[in-house]
Amino acid sequence: MSQLLFDLPALPAVPMSDGSAHYPVGRIFCVGRNYVDHAKEMGVEVDREAPFYFTKTPWAAQPNESVLAYPPGTENFHYEMELGLAIGAPVFRASKDQARAAIHSYCCALDMTRRDLQLAERAKQRPWDLGKDVEGSAVFAPLTPAQSMGDIGAQRIHLALNGNLKQDARLSDMVWNVDEIVSHLSHFYHLRPGDLILTGTPAGVGPVVPGDKITGGIEGLDPIALTISEAE
Repeated sequence: MSQLLFDLPALPAVPMSDGSAHYPVGRIFCVGRNYVDHAKEMGVEVDREAPFYFTKTPWAAQPNESVLAYPPGTENFHYEMELGLAIGAPVFRASKDQARAAIHSYCCALDMTRRDLQLAERAKQRPWDLGKDVEGSAVFAPLTPAQSMGDIGAQRIHLALNGNLKQDARLSDMVWNVDEIVSHLSHFYHLRPGDLILTGTPAGVGPVVPGDKITGGIEGLDPIALTISEAE
């Protein structure tokens, strides 16, 4: 092969909670409208026939407890608190049991969204890329091995903005659980290590401005934090 014209930035990686290693980020899949109350606040119905997805590029990944500049092109930048999961083995056309076995670890995550652009694109039946695939918009706390987390059920998921509680729900409120999500997605993609999936957000999403600090948590996982700074 001839010489490459330039080198791409190194892929980001998410640390394990015990500090033993880092998980390289390959692809980021996100589940839309996976909590009924969030769908209602967005003015839409939940599709109970199957989950649906959007994606973010790997370079959307942002380290935990970092500072993110307010992004260009928006006047309505929103937080969304989510459970993230990392795939640990190749999986294709998987059953729910096979899907569960392929989950390597879990983490707290944020799906930061240019809401005004997302809604404008939705109204015109266009893709959500400008609203969702935002630089630094996928924030990952350290990953906890799946066996340490145990079964995903009624664990609390919550987010506070500047210390004020905004989102508060249970993982059992998800329309599609993690086994169903991984199984369904594996019928469209050859999932593999490096794939991270954000599983949707509860109700209570809202805007941030420069100077705001987001903190969030899920029972059994390392907490997440993000500070918003002035636009570059």
